[in-house]
Amino acid sequence: MKTSWRSASLVVSAVAVLALTTACGQETTPPASSQNVGATAAAGDYGSAGTGLGTGAESGTAGAGAAGAGAGTQATAAGELSVSTNAELGKVLTDSAGLTLYRFDKDTAEPPKTNCDGDCATAWPPVPADDASAGAGVDESELGEVTRADGTKQLTIGGWPAYRYAKDVNAGDTKGQGVGGTWYALAPDGKKAKAAADLPGLSTRKDPKLGEIVVDKNGMTVYRFMKDEAWPEPVSNCTGACLEKWPVVAPVANNDTKGVQKKGLMSFTRSDGAKQQTVNCWPIYTFAGDKAPGDTNGQGVGGTWYAVAPDGKPIGAPEEE
Repeated sequence: MKTSWRSASLVVSAVAVLALTTACGQETTPPASSQNVGATAAAGDYGSAGTGLGTGAESGTAGAGAAGAGAGTQATAAGELSVSTNAELGKVLTDSAGLTLYRFDKDTAEPPKTNCDGDCATAWPPVPADDASAGAGVDESELGEVTRADGTKQLTIGGWPAYRYAKDVNAGDTKGQGVGGTWYALAPDGKKAKAAADLPGLSTRKDPKLGEIVVDKNGMTVYRFMKDEAWPEPVSNCTGACLEKWPVVAPVANNDTKGVQKKGLMSFTRSDGAKQQTVNCWPIYTFAGDKAPGDTNGQGVGGTWYAVAPDGKPIGAPEEE
């Protein structure tokens, strides 16, 4: 029985390799729509990053235009805190209105101290400690308070000062996740929210702007480099310093994927000897500028880097003439 299975497996593998070889590079012109295309940049350049990196007040740098007091007193009460489940972040702490609560890496929890004032506190309104209570799934012992510079009391979770994000307008929004590489949604115990369930090596998720995109085992967005090649075999033209900003996706077993096209799903040996995964024979990467699952800061960078569709096509790439 084993001999028969192995013989059949070898035949299937040979056919699969032949199919992949003939399939590589057979791709129609990318879709005409273009999103967030940056200025032309070399392979290793960041170009213009999209949402998620943050600057100025959004990333936590207090500006001179606003006084340190005021934002804390104007913020609405948190009410009964609850826990919601986010597909990418796992369990996330929310206020009574369903708005996501965040923590700031430049704050401290032992002892609790806030370092977000002025314009920062306008973009990230502190959550008042008054009237905050623990709802289902929230341990009341994790709730505390810290006195801000203006004398107001701010809610803390596990010692970490809690904030809302001004751009979150609907219940369940997590637009503040990963901003500036310092802002993260709060888990019920005060830690950074992180999905508990392991994802397949490659899978897809629905992005609100880009549609269905491929993500790696950590939920990070996967990208294609328009200067790479897929025919007659995969070739990566991102080398040297480029790889520090665009790390390659390591090989993934075909049965460790979900929602990704199987045709052309293979790995290859790079010129530097390392192994790299492809989707539809095109080399794939992640972006060092993406700090958390859901970030798409690499989209359109340099006019050469684009998120990958389940069939391997670059999403939003300009139509080739």
